[in-house]
Amino acid sequence: MFVYKIQVVTGHFKCARTLDSISIILIGSCGESTKHKLDKWGKDFLPGAVDEYSVSSKEDLGEILLVRIIKEQYLFFPTDTWFCSYITVTCPKGEHYRFPLYKWIEGFYPETRGMSDKETECLSQRHRECEKVSAKGPVTVPGERQSLENTDLELTWRESVWNTVSLYFRLLVMGKRGECPPIKLYNLTSELWKEDTFFGYQFLNGPNPVMIKGCLRIPDNFPVADVTVSATMGPSTNLQTELQVGRVNIFLADYKILEGIPTNVINDEPQYLAAPMCLLWKSPQNKVVPLAIQLNQTPGEENPIFMPTDPKWDWTLAKMWVRNSEYQVHQIVTRLLYTHLFAEVFTIATNRQLPMGHPIYKLLVPHLRFTLWINILARDGLIGPGSDFDQVKTFFSTSEDFPLVLAKAMTILTYSALCLPDDIESRGVEFLPNYFYRDDGMKIWQAVKSFVANIVRYYYPSDESVYKDPELQAWVAEIYKEGFLSLQSSGIPSSFATRSELIKYLTMVIFTCSAQHAAVNSGQFDFYSWMPNGPSTMRKPPPTTRGTATYQSILETLPAVNVTAISVAYVHLLSTEAMDRRPLGTYPDEHFTEEMPKIFIKEFQEKLAEISKVVKERNQSKRLKYHYLDPEVIENSVSI
Repeated sequence: MFVYKIQVVTGHFKCARTLDSISIILIGSCGESTKHKLDKWGKDFLPGAVDEYSVSSKEDLGEILLVRIIKEQYLFFPTDTWFCSYITVTCPKGEHYRFPLYKWIEGFYPETRGMSDKETECLSQRHRECEKVSAKGPVTVPGERQSLENTDLELTWRESVWNTVSLYFRLLVMGKRGECPPIKLYNLTSELWKEDTFFGYQFLNGPNPVMIKGCLRIPDNFPVADVTVSATMGPSTNLQTELQVGRVNIFLADYKILEGIPTNVINDEPQYLAAPMCLLWKSPQNKVVPLAIQLNQTPGEENPIFMPTDPKWDWTLAKMWVRNSEYQVHQIVTRLLYTHLFAEVFTIATNRQLPMGHPIYKLLVPHLRFTLWINILARDGLIGPGSDFDQVKTFFSTSEDFPLVLAKAMTILTYSALCLPDDIESRGVEFLPNYFYRDDGMKIWQAVKSFVANIVRYYYPSDESVYKDPELQAWVAEIYKEGFLSLQSSGIPSSFATRSELIKYLTMVIFTCSAQHAAVNSGQFDFYSWMPNGPSTMRKPPPTTRGTATYQSILETLPAVNVTAISVAYVHLLSTEAMDRRPLGTYPDEHFTEEMPKIFIKEFQEKLAEISKVVKERNQSKRLKYHYLDPEVIENSVSI
């Protein structure tokens, strides 16, 4: 008789326990054990408990490849969910195997250690046995049903969310009374928002640092002439000279994507939206400043080009319209689509196509934590039809029009836009000074890439092992089809032929879910809480002539007080740091059990610590500090 020692660790939080009956089957390279009920004197599977059992087998099972957990109702007690952290198995000869789960379990649940030649057949069996998360409903597995909410969302109510929801309701009540409380700012936005240099700075280091592109030729529908901007550029240079220099000095922010989008009605007032173009210049002082603004895409007498030399309120209003458009594109495209929704695609495909023992699953799962939950919560409570936040969505009239912006964004999506080094090059912003988003982001990209490369090369010894992995190929194919709509023009891979392709793709996934989300999410309150710098809606149409803007007309154009209160609560909610956050590179759930991956993780953490030190040292000498890509404040996943 062969005796195997079993250790079962239950999650530490209060609701992790179970009253159900738990059984286990050990599957090894030489056979499998019979079903064995895990039971001992006293209570089992309490929160934080480490329970030990013995399982006997008539035969030597060999190397333990998989454990199968069966959870069944006990007597008349109602069935419940159980959070199992991990299970260890000690063989009669002393071999020790660790099976990480970190999952809510309702019924039958197989789990593997990792991937080796001996385990390939076992992984295929596990893939056949367990139907993973479906995109549209609950999971069905043999024996029991698991709800999407309990199994994959890890519904731990987060204190930070509730604090912000409380703030929102306070602001909502005050807004409906026509009141708006003073907001304590944590930056200099309220002081600097009128300055052209700060306006330009936000294209580099604000919450949407991906709109600015190098401009080698002025667009035909934006007829800016030398004489138009000569006063701003000074006598030592002109527009044509700057366009022809060896290094890009002229830049463009184009919001064409907003053209033709229906608008909202708020407080019985129609709202308005522009599709502006903004020409920018890197001055000899290494400052990015605006040269000209056109508020719509079609040039003409009723679509004037505004310049810094125009009357004060004309120029201020023109910049406000750009900031309003920036708000729309940032919220719906850069933040929602490019981070939240793409991260959701990665999450669902990972759960559907990759077994828990697959090394790529183990690599990615910490970076998918809470993503489904926060997205579903947002759809139901923040941006869904009839939600209180629905009224701050100015880029369409009803929720039915919401996909219009997404559809436009998908038609222009490219793989390079999701890969930071390629994106920087394609936008022609490699040499822009003081572009901290680029500088910090590139350091993090390289650190993630190095970590991913180590993991991939450890588990995949050759290119052949990559393209012959059916689960990996099914994973990327599903993302390409369901997430990127099989758009060949995007250049997004639908399969992997080499380890290099896999490394780049996985780096993109992890960077998107962590650093990129932090870059476009964490600074929202800093820049948008001062409403004139980021108005969520505009109550009057864009001006069609110069010389008509006044202080009063600007007040009549900006959002109403109650809408301002709601939008401030919205960005506060989205910018709030979670109490249970896990910084980038923090892996308290130990999914990898081999020694080498643990070494790779430690090296990754050391590189991130070095980057954090560099960021902090740079910020000490900066009036405007860019800390959104400090690894210490980047969360591992899209979770807020």
